[in-house]
Order: sequence, then structure tokens, then C-alpha cells
Amino acid sequence: MDDEDFWSDDPKAIQNSEWDKISNDFTNAGYREGITAGKEGALQEGFDAGFASVGAPLGRNLGILRGLAAALLAFLSHPPMAAQRGTLAEEVRGIASALSNVRLSDIAPPDLEALAHAREHLEQARIDAAMGEDEDDVTDPAALNEELRAKRDMEGLEDLMAQMSSGVSGSASGAKANPKRPTAEDVVRLKERLLAIARELGLEVDVQWS
Repeated sequence: MDDEDFWSDDPKAIQNSEWDKISNDFTNAGYREGITAGKEGALQEGFDAGFASVGAPLGRNLGILRGLAAALLAFLSHPPMAAQRGTLAEEVRGIASALSNVRLSDIAPPDLEALAHAREHLEQARIDAAMGEDEDDVTDPAALNEELRAKRDMEGLEDLMAQMSSGVSGSASGAKANPKRPTAEDVVRLKERLLAIARELGLEVDVQWS
């Protein structure tokens, strides 16, 4: 029996072959994306230590999850899977969308050094505010640290752009839209669901998590 006969007689082998190719392509792309995100998240004093202990592992895992979600969605979009697993494909699409909304800052530990530096000036800022010399928010360390403030402003701009692109407007309700940011626990739940879906489909996910 030649190779062509073997593949044509074994649909499961064809399915596994397709999955292996899709999974490798998307997981590798997700890995590269995650490493890039990890580097960006570690651009601070102590870059080497920060990247090795925080940015790289978190960025890599997040990138792999995004790649896995994309791989599952591509796999479920192939006929005849598309006709049989439409509901599952919609769920995976929702998971992929949720993962794309996750920032490294959502799941990384707080920058304790920056916060400590800001708090060093907190007491004096409160005194200045009491004397009417400072109108800044002295209850928030981020307001006293230029790096933290710039980061918060950028994330606020990203949130605003996301709201505009999705047609969400806070003016309709008379209040400023303030969507809840995802947490590390949310990402863990999404990961567990993705792996459960892969098992349900009989697919093997061979990934070394950081």
C-alpha cells in the first residue's frame, strides 16, 4: 500500500497531520510575538533581570496561548470541522479575542521599585497639597512617578481606541466607560479552556510552558 492509499484510508491521520502543521505555524508565531512583548515589558532599569524573570516567561506563555487559540480556530474552520463544530469555533474565537486584549502589565507583578520611589515623595506632596502648592492627586503613587504616569496615560489611550473601534461610547450612558482589565487568573482560565477544547477534539498540545 503506497502513502497515498494510507492517508486516504485513515481520516484520523489526515486530521492529525493538518493539526500538527497548523499548531506549529501558529504556536511559533505566537512565541515570537510573546518574546517581543516580553522585551517591551522589561524596558526598565535592571532590564536583564526583569526580562529573564518576568517579561520573557510571561510574554512567551501569552504568545503561545494566542498562537494556540489561532491554531484551534484555523483547525475548526477547515471543512468538515466548520460544519460540525460551529459552536466550538465561536467559543475559541471569543477566547482569542480575550487573549488579544491582555497586556503584559495586566498579568505581570507590579513594579515595586517604581512604586517605592513614588511613595518616597508622597508625604512631601501631601504637605504641599495641604498648603495649596500642588494640585496633583497625592493619594496615587502613579501620579507622582513620571514613568508610571506615562504608562497609565498610554494604556488609557489604548482603551479609548479599543472603545472607539468597537463602537462603545461612554457618553451614551452619561458616564465614562471604564472596562475591567483582565487579570492573571482570567488568563489561567482561558488557558485551561483552550487545553480542554484541544483534548475534546483529540488533539495533542505539545508545549513547554515557562
